[in-house]
Amino acid sequence: MGMTITEKILAEHGGLKEVHPGMLINARVDIALGHDVTAPIAIGEFKKAGGHKVFDRNKVVLVADHFTPNKDIQSAQQVKIMRDFAKEHKISHYYEGGDAGVCHVLLPEQGIALPGDLIIGADSHTCTYGALGAFATGVGSSDLAAAMLTGELWFKVPETMKIVFHGKLNKWVSGKDLILYVIGQIGVDGATYQAMEFTGETLGELTMADRFTMANMVIEAGAKNGIFVPDETTKEYVQSRAEREYTFHESDANANYASVLEIDVSKIEPQIAFPPLPSNVRGLSKVGSIKIDQVIIGSCTNGRIEDLRLAAQLLKGKQVAPYVRLIIIPTTPDVYRIAMSEGLFDIFLDAKAIISPPTCGPCLGGHMGILADGERAVATTNRNFTGRMGHPGSEVYLANPAVAAASAILGRIAGPDELKGVHKI
Repeated sequence: MGMTITEKILAEHGGLKEVHPGMLINARVDIALGHDVTAPIAIGEFKKAGGHKVFDRNKVVLVADHFTPNKDIQSAQQVKIMRDFAKEHKISHYYEGGDAGVCHVLLPEQGIALPGDLIIGADSHTCTYGALGAFATGVGSSDLAAAMLTGELWFKVPETMKIVFHGKLNKWVSGKDLILYVIGQIGVDGATYQAMEFTGETLGELTMADRFTMANMVIEAGAKNGIFVPDETTKEYVQSRAEREYTFHESDANANYASVLEIDVSKIEPQIAFPPLPSNVRGLSKVGSIKIDQVIIGSCTNGRIEDLRLAAQLLKGKQVAPYVRLIIIPTTPDVYRIAMSEGLFDIFLDAKAIISPPTCGPCLGGHMGILADGERAVATTNRNFTGRMGHPGSEVYLANPAVAAASAILGRIAGPDELKGVHKI
């Protein structure tokens, strides 16, 4: 029997000829990631275990992104623990301040996460790197500590769910809508401890930004990892960025899948996930009139330059609705610089938006846009659990950047086509 791309990567890193679902294996790790929330815990466990040296200072990556710029004394202490550890162990990839960005955008952008890698991170959205054709998954801080010590970790080989996309995308439909649609179909536990492998003719239309978004959100369906078979789009993205060698894998024609889901994308319109779950999805035409107080365009899900360009396209010559806050968060210094050089910041500022430095910030209810009781937000983020962005009485609606921008202008959840005839106030 052949193997899936996920199984091939696990077999290679485990030094095995083949693996099959359910096997417990020990495998070498290419990248071990921590950030200012999870790394301090891992560092504590590292020291408790008697660790004196990380397995490879070039393969441990530490990023200050969740509560930065430091929002309070506690977050400053968290970053200090990480900074001191990075200094002590001469960590090559330590990012803070003007070097730092949202980790799951930063690592691919800097050529640190690459096709064929086995990547673990003490953050559930580490699965983002599956867009490159890597096996990437979130782990606990104690597992991160073990990986930092030994360069290895144990894994249970997951079954694979194959999702096949057919047809041509409708206007304003993006990778965010495809993954929300899938989560809406299978539920938040529909892929528990499975690999979600994306394939089909439609993928040729998807940018790397779309693919990162989709891989990012597989955890919202309970998946162990999400993965795309790398292609020319992948090659074009990584070849000028890669800091080391990488490998393209693909699934065998006779690979075994636990299930196959066929989706005709021509039937999909922009999707909105209503609170309190990413699976509570409705098509835009079925949303109704829902007034909002805040819009967030950013996060590891949708804060790349492609997302900001799309938002700027719709915001140009218009302004945010009265009493609505629009917060734009470029996810890395490079994204920030490109947006500034292309004049996107002028468009955002003219529209009365707030431009934040790179940070996870409001996505996890950290800072830079916390919601009050009764407030509603449209966000391009990945989760809308009760209290996720602030007060338990607030609500978060997930959407793509085009819908988010249109909603900011009209003061309610709305689509871009509703902006015809809307001019600067």
